[in-house]
Amino acid sequence: MNVIMPQLGETVTEGTVTNWYKKVGDAVRADEPLFDVETEKVSTEIPAQMDGILAEILVETGVPVPVGTVLAVIDSAAAGAPSAQPAASARGTSSATAPSAAIQAPGAPAEAGDSERVPLSRIRRQTAEHMARSVATSAHVLQAVEVDFHRVEEARSAIGEQWKAREGFSLTWLAFIARAVCEAIAEFPWVNASFAGDALTVHKRVHLGIAVDLDFQGLVVPVVRDAHRRDLPGLAREMNRLVLAARGETLKPDDVSGATYTLSNSGSFGTFFTAPIISQPQVAILSTDGVRKKPVVVEGPQGEVIAIRPVGVLAQSFDHRAFDGAYSAAFLRKVRQILEERDWVAELK
Repeated sequence: MNVIMPQLGETVTEGTVTNWYKKVGDAVRADEPLFDVETEKVSTEIPAQMDGILAEILVETGVPVPVGTVLAVIDSAAAGAPSAQPAASARGTSSATAPSAAIQAPGAPAEAGDSERVPLSRIRRQTAEHMARSVATSAHVLQAVEVDFHRVEEARSAIGEQWKAREGFSLTWLAFIARAVCEAIAEFPWVNASFAGDALTVHKRVHLGIAVDLDFQGLVVPVVRDAHRRDLPGLAREMNRLVLAARGETLKPDDVSGATYTLSNSGSFGTFFTAPIISQPQVAILSTDGVRKKPVVVEGPQGEVIAIRPVGVLAQSFDHRAFDGAYSAAFLRKVRQILEERDWVAELK
């Protein structure tokens, strides 16, 4: 029986075997783990489909192959026979049993005196390759606007404790920003697009990617499906679910594929301004940074007055091949207008 690369999601076209649990010649049982597959930074354990002997491993670990590729062969006729001792040259040795000499144990002396060679994790390698390809592909332009989050803060202060008691998690700035972005995209749809060859595909549905840091080991971008159809509470709940799944390593391949626009949030680290790199083949990405209280000029009953308001910066990197700066600026202005003028308390009730 041939063991093939499974399709682990509707949009998944290839995968990478990251670990074989068996060696050539080992007995396998139906439903026991056979190998791990990584797609779009998500690792999935794949079980054997039948009893038998692992006769061949045709694809080694670390090699991306298309869905449907034959990875190995299981000999079901040999299921009842004693397992043969694999030859020293047999393929399929698990990476767990053959550690690389380049990987140093914690606290080991550095190779070059004061320096240490640190191998990149799979997620870090994938992130590095994707970001380098994006910079080489897209004509990156950065624009930013300053936003007064006074109306948002009013809602968080009025509803926040009640929300957390009911939902079990805090109502963050990012949920409000996501809601404003989805509404603004309806007026500026080219922001929600992707390149396919020499054509621009403008998407009618908004699948919102949310970049999540994995304890400084890399990023994963789970996707809120049909974000434009969700109200503020619905967005907040789905974003929280995906973030927990990302940090708990329980995301499914479909959870991290198909994003049409991405949010990158560094605000929890207190950053002021970030220039994000576009996630290919998308044409734009929005960075949200820290919100700080600062003096601003506002219109009061007696005219202009100085008030202390929570203010933050929203920065969008966009691909100049897709649209011009005026279009991006108008989109950002719309996002800011929604955040500053919406009655968020009413939307949360």
